[in-house]
Amino acid sequence: MRKSVEQFLRHLEVERNASALTLKSYREDLTALCAYLQEAMGECPSPQEVTTLDLRGYVASLAERGYAKTTISRRLASLRSFFRFGQRDGWASSNPAKPLRNPRKGRSLPHFLSAEEIGRLLGAPPSNDPAGLRDRAILETLYSAGLRVSELAGLNDGDLDLNEGVIRVRGKGRRERISHLGSYAVAALKVWLAKRRLKGNATANERSPVFVNKFGTRLTTRSVARMLEKYLKLTGLDLRTTPHTLRHSFATHLLDRGADIRSVQELLGHRSLVTTQIYTHVSTAGLRETYKNAHPRAR
Repeated sequence: MRKSVEQFLRHLEVERNASALTLKSYREDLTALCAYLQEAMGECPSPQEVTTLDLRGYVASLAERGYAKTTISRRLASLRSFFRFGQRDGWASSNPAKPLRNPRKGRSLPHFLSAEEIGRLLGAPPSNDPAGLRDRAILETLYSAGLRVSELAGLNDGDLDLNEGVIRVRGKGRRERISHLGSYAVAALKVWLAKRRLKGNATANERSPVFVNKFGTRLTTRSVARMLEKYLKLTGLDLRTTPHTLRHSFATHLLDRGADIRSVQELLGHRSLVTTQIYTHVSTAGLRETYKNAHPRAR
């Protein structure tokens, strides 16, 4: 099994040009399956010996341990891809994961902050030290451009065009898009870049990371999450808030104020409009105002 997993990961990296994060997720998913089978069967079997019944037991164990339905669905997708590759490569005669259905997902609305809460959060970082200037630039950029935290951490100097207020973003599947920055984000970035210090005596160039830690090296997504948690406690905002919440808030506020959903789809970098539609939970007041303005017999 483990040899087949390594072959599959090499296939993803070389032939599919998968990102490091994607490879990490697949490895974790397949390693977890192997650990379950080893515990249940006393050893990790070869892929040819794995049956649909075995995988059904694995999925049931995930549900019993309280895994989210989205996580279970992702692991099933990993297994389907793994065994499909095995069929193509000749070391699996069938795909035992194919008959398994994903658990039904309830349509939960994403957590987001109000405009007033966003204002409190963005005003929290201090303006009298470099770390505070960096943190404000991070929060402003996340909210202004609706970025994923991994997209923000991956930004380089060459991705910024602050004169035009746009940035080049590398999203999921290494797809690139252009995102827009508001005046507050542009101003915060200019102040931060003037204070930033890179590692050693390195001179800033197009490949220099925009956001760095105190050692002058690229900031990680985990560091951004810890930074946000500090300001949530400082402002008394909901501790469920994550960096992705600012992306949710970005989309929600645009749609609440009349933005076209397809434009929001482009700004978020969603491949499918279905993914964007979860943000159409506009307020009742907003719906009422839209109705009054649009319906010929409303007034």
